[in-house]
Amino acid sequence: MPGQPRSKSNRRSKRTQDKPRKPRRRAGAGPQASLDLGVIGNGTVNALIDVRGRIVWHCVPAFDGDPVFCSLLSPKRRDAGFFDIKLEDETRSRQHYVDNSAVLVTTLTAKDGAEVEITDFAPRYNQHGRTFHPMQILRRIRPLAGSPRVALRFKPLTGYGARVPDQTFGSNHVRYLLDPLVLRATTDMQLPMLRDGLPFLLDHDVHVVLGTDETLHESAERFFDEALDATLAYWHEWSRYLSIPAEWQDVVIRAAITLKLCQYEGTGALVAAMTTSIPEAPDTVRTWDYRYCWPRDAALSVRALNSLSATRSMEEYVRCIFNLAVKD
Repeated sequence: MPGQPRSKSNRRSKRTQDKPRKPRRRAGAGPQASLDLGVIGNGTVNALIDVRGRIVWHCVPAFDGDPVFCSLLSPKRRDAGFFDIKLEDETRSRQHYVDNSAVLVTTLTAKDGAEVEITDFAPRYNQHGRTFHPMQILRRIRPLAGSPRVALRFKPLTGYGARVPDQTFGSNHVRYLLDPLVLRATTDMQLPMLRDGLPFLLDHDVHVVLGTDETLHESAERFFDEALDATLAYWHEWSRYLSIPAEWQDVVIRAAITLKLCQYEGTGALVAAMTTSIPEAPDTVRTWDYRYCWPRDAALSVRALNSLSATRSMEEYVRCIFNLAVKD
């Protein structure tokens, strides 16, 4: 309050006040994970994938849910919290998006020249007059050259990284008993290879469908191929109607798709980001949960999308605000 005496704890000399302060270190802080990440999503769920094809962040059943893959926040932990494809004697990796889409492709190369390609996406396409956007992540691992030996390490956690979930098995799937939902990984590879992370010679495509506890009524390969074609068609159509400036077109389209992935389809709300608890700077304690709708950040995202003629996002966000206003 103006005129109120300072307490002893608040008294500081002018010299102390003017002196730049070093970032406050977090007790026991270890090395920070790389933030060089690719993103996939569909308006229901999203995932962050590092340059070596490891899924390091994925929340279910929605943006603000329990992160079943959370190694982004615990890079020192090597035994769980991720889903990766480990290529034996890997020496190099590269990553790119399929043009004008939210489909991510990672290529791993081994010392002897063997190569594998990992394709990741979350299905989003028009079906029966509505947008289909299930709680699903789809992966395909394809041999490109040589005789690659790989191991798929599927290591989810539950309770915000507190424990390994119990498992049950079927003929072509593994069920992970989270609380309160069940996560199912359906595959066309030999089940012990996925369940136990055993290495094997990759001589044909393998597919993994990660989602709710529902049975696939077709092969994982056919489901993947049809969903990929439909998802690419959706994003290409969405991008085609953007008003893109003459310069930096690829960068602008990529930014627009990334902003679109931050809009939660269930309400129309735009989240500030897909992560939580990432420090503002290394070794600091200032962190935020950005997986919620901060009106200022959302307004900036809407304005950016509007400038590109993606006005549907604004309409959905306004609907979200109106629904909240009526509720109050």
